Amino acid sequence: MGVDSLIKKVLRDVGIKEERFSLQWASAAEAPLFVKHITDFTENMKELGPIGEAEGLSQDGVKERIQKALDAVSSRKVRISFGNASKAVRKDAIWTAEHIDDIINTKMKKSLAILNE
Repeated sequence: MGVDSLIKKVLRDVGIKEERFSLQWASAAEAPLFVKHITDFTENMKELGPIGEAEGLSQDGVKERIQKALDAVSSRKVRISFGNASKAVRKDAIWTAEHIDDIINTKMKKSLAILNE
């Protein structure tokens, strides 16, 4: 819950297109759905091109931004903020993507400020 919102926020904040991440669910009994998810994602990546190309970044720029994102999400402060945001989502019991995105963006703004430095 909320992991996809967090990852997309981090990608946006470091200047990498959030479309490069997709979290979809399919059970073992849903092979055609799984194939559709993989096919759609592959087509999207082909349209975007190699990472950095659509973002206008050099390979060194991509590596630098990905490292910055990794450092941020590895920090204790961010993990605690994410736990608190998850608790808020469960407390509200509103499971729409918009509500979860709003909680993640609001509750994690301060802890993810490092990404905008």
